[in-house]
Amino acid sequence: MKKKQLTKSNDKVFLGVFGGIAEYFNWDKAVTRIIGAFLIIFPGTVFAGTLLYLIAALVMPSPSDPNIIEGEFREKDQ
Repeated sequence: MKKKQLTKSNDKVFLGVFGGIAEYFNWDKAVTRIIGAFLIIFPGTVFAGTLLYLIAALVMPSPSDPNIIEGEFREKDQ
């Protein structure tokens, strides 16, 4: 079984942070993005929330190529 890793999402709207969090925890991506945007804007800490989001975008690794599994190429489904 492959260990789950928190990565940015391939299905990204801005930088893929909230999509990656949703994929990791198996949450709905739209709801996660709405809650995330709400938490950045609502408390009046737009600067701090934006800064944390950008730091997360820099720290989170990008997802690996979905066609490569541990050094081997997977055949694409037709």
